[in-house]
Amino acid sequence: MDDLGSRLPGVRAYAEDIATHALVVGDPNRAAAAAQHLDGAQEVGNWREYRTFTGHYKGKRITISSHGVGAAGAAVCFESLFYGGVRTVIRAGTCGAMQLGIDDGDFVIATGAVREDGTTPLLIPLTYPAVANYRVVQALESAATEAGFAEPHLGLVRTGAAFFPGLLPPQHDMWMKANVIATEMELAALLVIASLRGARAGGILVSDGNLAQSMEETKKGKVYDQFQDYNPHRDVVRNGVETMVRVALDALAHLD
Repeated sequence: MDDLGSRLPGVRAYAEDIATHALVVGDPNRAAAAAQHLDGAQEVGNWREYRTFTGHYKGKRITISSHGVGAAGAAVCFESLFYGGVRTVIRAGTCGAMQLGIDDGDFVIATGAVREDGTTPLLIPLTYPAVANYRVVQALESAATEAGFAEPHLGLVRTGAAFFPGLLPPQHDMWMKANVIATEMELAALLVIASLRGARAGGILVSDGNLAQSMEETKKGKVYDQFQDYNPHRDVVRNGVETMVRVALDALAHLD
C-alpha cells in the first residue's frame, strides 16, 4: 500500500519527484494540458485541486502543478513545492486588465503584486513587499518576445482575496490611478512565500477582460453585470493561455 505519510503535504507527491523548476497554474486540467509539452511527463501527485506532473522540456527537468483558486489554497501548493526542493517557479494564469490598452489575450508580466490576497498578512507584515525576481521577469519578457509578443505589458498587479463583490465597494479605481495594470488572485502569495523560502518566482498572465474598459462603459450608461458580462471561455483567451504556457516553459528552460 502506498505510504501517503512520506509524500509532501498538499500536493501528495514524493520530494524526489519534484524538479527544482516549476510551473504553477490554477486549473488542474490546465496542468494536464501543459504537461503535454513535456517529454516523459509523469503524473506524480493528484489530490484535491493539486495535480502535479514532472518531465523534461528542452532538456530541463520541470514540474507542473495546479494550485486552485485563491491565495489560501494556493499557498498550500506553493509551500509543498518549496519543501520538495523547488527553487524557481513561474505562475501562469489569467487576469483582469486594469488599464486601457490591454486587450483580451494580451500578456501581462508582473514585476510585483499588491498584497490584498488575505493570506500573506498572516505570514509577515504588509510592509514586506511581494516582488518578482528580476531574472524571472527578464526570462519571461525574452520568451514572450521570441514568441511574437514584441511588447508584453510589464508592471504591478493586484492580488485580491475575493472575486465577486459584496456590500463593500471595490477599490479598483484607486489601483488604476496607482498604475496597477491587472488583478488576479494568487501571485502575491507566491512571490511572498518564495522570498521567505529563499526561492525565486515570477508570473505571466493573460487578460480575459478589462475592468478599466468596463468602468468607461459604465460611465456612459451601460450596466455591467459580472455574472453575465464576464466570459473567460472565449477563443481569444484560450489561444492566449495556450501560448502563455509555452512562453512560461521556455522561460523556465532558460533559467539556470
